[in-house]
Amino acid sequence: MSAHLRTALELAARAVPVLPLRAGKVPFGNCPGCRDNACGGRPNMKTPGPCHCPGICHAWAAATTDPTAISSPAWAEVWQQAVYVGYHPGGVGLTVVDLDHAEAMTWARATLPATRTVPTTRGEHWLYQGPMRSVNGVRDGVDIKSSMSYARWLGPGTGTMIELPDVVRALAVKEPITARQAPRAITVPARAGDGECPHRTPAYLERGIAMAEQRITEARKAVHATVYRTFLAVLSVHGRCGCLTDTHIVRLFTAAQTKGETSRHCTDAWTNALTRLGL
Repeated sequence: MSAHLRTALELAARAVPVLPLRAGKVPFGNCPGCRDNACGGRPNMKTPGPCHCPGICHAWAAATTDPTAISSPAWAEVWQQAVYVGYHPGGVGLTVVDLDHAEAMTWARATLPATRTVPTTRGEHWLYQGPMRSVNGVRDGVDIKSSMSYARWLGPGTGTMIELPDVVRALAVKEPITARQAPRAITVPARAGDGECPHRTPAYLERGIAMAEQRITEARKAVHATVYRTFLAVLSVHGRCGCLTDTHIVRLFTAAQTKGETSRHCTDAWTNALTRLGL
């Protein structure tokens, strides 16, 4: 019996729904017989447990407490391939606040009520008693994992678990953001070089700026790093020929501020990118 299978059975005996995770901390894919819910599954896939086929299907919804299913021959090979053991927090009545880096942990300690914590590779999981809606990217480096989600099992943690507070529930309520919302107090930094433009057509530049905006807008975590890398990518292509205008820079800063970056963060990221490229 593999160590992961042994851990899964121990958790299942404590009524924790479990599932195997492959490299990258992601579930195993649906089997061919269950593509597009062909097997029948369960209504809306809103409850954990195995589907009607004998394999491991439907991502988080494959989590189960049934020891017969967990140790069945159909699962045996997958447990051998598994890299981690996952569990369904909502299925055991928990909410996990996943803090992905040091800044997120500092924010949590200043904002959220203390509860049981579990150290992760880069941060911490804060566990609260009570389920809620799962939401990724409620702020930089902070995800909510509970119903219709899964988390990596990293041990029971330390500290006293408390009831899910309203301040955590409120994190799942996001105000709608209008695309290209007007930024506050944007100061356009100095543009880069004035060399001859090699791009020949403005469509190339427009496509690059649009892709950069999209990359920033779609960031779900590590927004600071995403903004810097995006600025660096834009400047590495367009920074030496002088084709970037104030309008282009404002568009990039606007996308970043819409994701919660401050004007100072934007300016610092832009300046650091220029310095990195020797511009």
